[in-house]
Amino acid sequence: TRRATFSSSLSAPKTSRCVVGQGPAAGYGRPYFSGRFVVRFYERLALGILHRYEPEKAHELSLRALQSGLVPLGGVVVSKRCKINVAGLSFQNPVGLAAGYDKNAVALEPLMRAGFGFLEVGAATPRPQPGNTAPRLFRLPKDRAIINRFGFNNDGANAIAARLALRPTGVPVGINLGANKDSVDKGADFAAVLAICGPYVDFATINVSSPNTEKLRDLQGRAALNAVIEQVMEARSALEQSVPIFLKIAPDLSAKDLESIAEVVLTQKIDGIIATNTTLSREGLVSANAQQMGGLSGAPLFEKSTRVVAQLSLLTTGRLPIIGVGGIENADQAYEKICAGASLVQIYSGMVYHGLSLASDIAKKMDNLVKKDGFSNLSQAIGSRRQAWL
Repeated sequence: TRRATFSSSLSAPKTSRCVVGQGPAAGYGRPYFSGRFVVRFYERLALGILHRYEPEKAHELSLRALQSGLVPLGGVVVSKRCKINVAGLSFQNPVGLAAGYDKNAVALEPLMRAGFGFLEVGAATPRPQPGNTAPRLFRLPKDRAIINRFGFNNDGANAIAARLALRPTGVPVGINLGANKDSVDKGADFAAVLAICGPYVDFATINVSSPNTEKLRDLQGRAALNAVIEQVMEARSALEQSVPIFLKIAPDLSAKDLESIAEVVLTQKIDGIIATNTTLSREGLVSANAQQMGGLSGAPLFEKSTRVVAQLSLLTTGRLPIIGVGGIENADQAYEKICAGASLVQIYSGMVYHGLSLASDIAKKMDNLVKKDGFSNLSQAIGSRRQAWL
């Protein structure tokens, strides 16, 4: 079997579910804790406290709070109108958690009850590594943005696989494939992580777009990308049960680069593209830490990443699912990425400023946006306003 069944699965009676159109439901730890107003009150209070801490410490504290059951949760959001099948997987709603928040797969059970339609953990590397020296995470509050230069800090593929083996079922979970900093063959590292974690996940992502590992973005070139994908595909063929493979790309690519990537992924039969990772651009920033080294995420990335989604949608003529990531702070923006050509979306930095309830808020409100446009299902909205972003 691909994964073991967790002792407290999502179908257990104590887990709340919110079916859009049938009223709200929320969970506080394991017992019910109804009332969106109360959830938001405690969330804003918690955000105020966390923002008093150094950013990486606040990140760690938020994960500990999730593990302890002290975080108000939005419940599993099921939207009939927004339920969608992508790359052979079924998603109850299209809002996912991007890689980087739960790097080590330590809070999967509570995150599954926070309203997400799917989760991505990692990046994982074959061997544990500490990453770059601190400080390496910076808030840019005036820009509603984040800069990080973590450098793939994680517990290593074996430790992460052990946790994934015990995860609940019900919400798809993927692994972001990373490479050790000192690796001379990063493609082999990606393949090694897939071999270790592949039996316990629903999808895997080849990450050739983090700006914080030296020469990693060089793998987005045609020859290097072909070689990396071939190594990962070979590792997938050895798995007892195959999983979809996605490719995560940078937002700082030229039109020619995007054309090359589109050709490679279609030829290599990659299952989808995640667009995009963080940017190296600092255009228009006004916050004090704007010139820190690292990848920028958050609100300033929204337009750039959405344009990449539209370009890829055009280049692949809708034949390849795209997961839109970058700058999403509300349901309107998430839906705009769908209309630009994405099939699914992911969030992360927006939660730093709006809280964990952002996931369930987007998932619930997107149902109304789809209905307002006269679509019976989210799939009909994909690419419907692509031209506006080209």
